Formats: sequence, C-alpha cells, structure tokens
Amino acid sequence: MTSWRILQACSAFRRAVAALLLAAALPALHAAPVEVVDERGATVRLAQPPQRIVTLLPSLTETVCVLGACERLVGVDRYSNWPDPVRKLPQVGGGIDPNVEAVVALRPDLVLAAKSSRVVERLQALGLTVAVLEPKTQADVERVMAKVGTLLGVEGAPALWKRLQADLDAAARSVPEARRGQRVYFEVNNGPYAAGESSFMGETLARLGARNIVPAAMGPFPKLNPEFVVRADPDLIMVGARSAVGLEQRPGWAGIRAVRDGRICRFSAAQSDVLVRPGPRLGEAARLMADCLAGRPLAD
Repeated sequence: MTSWRILQACSAFRRAVAALLLAAALPALHAAPVEVVDERGATVRLAQPPQRIVTLLPSLTETVCVLGACERLVGVDRYSNWPDPVRKLPQVGGGIDPNVEAVVALRPDLVLAAKSSRVVERLQALGLTVAVLEPKTQADVERVMAKVGTLLGVEGAPALWKRLQADLDAAARSVPEARRGQRVYFEVNNGPYAAGESSFMGETLARLGARNIVPAAMGPFPKLNPEFVVRADPDLIMVGARSAVGLEQRPGWAGIRAVRDGRICRFSAAQSDVLVRPGPRLGEAARLMADCLAGRPLAD
C-alpha cells in the first residue's frame, strides 16, 4: 500500500472513530441531568430532560410549546387551549384542584403546576416530580421561561424573551402621543377583579403610556368594591366580553367617563385568553392593548 493510501486509510479510520464517539456522546448529552429551584424554593432535579409532561396552568402549557416541546406534553388543565395541538390532549381538570388520579395515570416524569395548586404535596407523595412556577409580573415571566427551558434541556428561552421585548416596544411605538396618559381600568373578571399596576398586565399598560387607576399598593389582581371604579372615573375600560354583560347597568357606572363616552374595549374570549396569560404571547397582548388605547378596531 502506498503512503498516500495509508494516509487515506488512517484519515478514514479517524473519521469513523470520531463519528462513533459523537454517536456515543449524544445519548449522554440528551440524558444530562437538569435542576432548577422553583417558586417554593424547592430544588427540582431530573436525571434527564422530561419526555412526558403534564401542565396545570395555561401559561406553562404555552411556554412549553413555544420552546419547541409541545410533543412532550401528555396532559393539560382544562383551560389550556393554545396552540391547537394541546386541544387534543387529555385534560386533567382545573389547575388549582385537578384530578390527581388522572394526572398519575398519564405517568408524567414532570408536572408543571401553579403555586395556587392544592395538589402539589399529594402528587409528590405519589412519587411524581413537580415544579411549581407561577408568573405574576413580567420579571416572573422571564424567570419562568428560563426555568422551563432548563427543565426541557433547550436553549431558546433567552431568544424568546428578547423577541417579546421587541414586540412590546413595537406595540408602545404604535400608540399615538395624543392617546398616552389615559386613565385605564382593566377588569380581569366581574368579581370585579382588576389588573393592578404591579401585575404583568399593569406593567404592559404602563409601557404603552397608560395610567392604571389601580395602584400597586392594592396588589397585582385585587378584588374591588365597584364604588372604587365609580370614584376613580377612568377614561377607558378594558374588559372581556364574558365579564362585560350588564356593565353599564351597574349602580353608578352610567356616570363613569368611559361608559358615558362609549370608551369600552370588549375583548373576545380568545383575546381575553391572550391578555390574562403571563407567557409567550405577551407581545400579542400588548398589541391588543395598544389597539384599544389608540381607538383602532380589535381584530381577531
């Protein structure tokens, strides 16, 4: 064999060895352990990224999917309805008090639950791994996205957050200067519960140049005395169509500036879902709020 052929053979051998080593390394990379500290301060450890996930909060469902792991979901809460593939998944009940037996039957290697869920300890007692993650502010959203990304073993969370920031900036630029400074009441549901300044929704309103009538001191989503809204006399009301029925007939509300001037944005059910979920559709929510502030039609 000539020297040239010997060199060729050696080179081919080295390539083959390198390919074998890479192939051997890939399962090890895939099986790399993951670890996060959740909202309870508990350390959640997994020997490898989960392949069977149950989510008990719509924003967590959406985050898993937007980070490219929708196919790993095996069950969701009854309110998770986006993106479309999750509509076909088994539903395990409400996020606060789901059917524990239904969750266990799905054999998840990870359950993503809200802090408000009442079944976390029961699920853990039955041998399931649970991560408690419930964003309430935009900083929480960024942190939860990063933790979900770590648990999934994917690297897309920082890029996703950067894109959301760009979307929020674009929405803010779309609000005409003359429409800034409006005093806004955002009713989350007809409790009435409101989105206060310190909530992720309130933070978006502030970024769009609006003034929230519900101060941060009252908490993110306080239940209000309806008289509070009458006294605050907002320029604009944002509310889901489901909660807006009979709004004008509430005692004293006919005299509110926003009601008197017909400045009420009624969001459809699908739009309301976007607005009240602190997750990867923050940019879309900001665009809806910006359209309302600017007096533009609320396109579905």
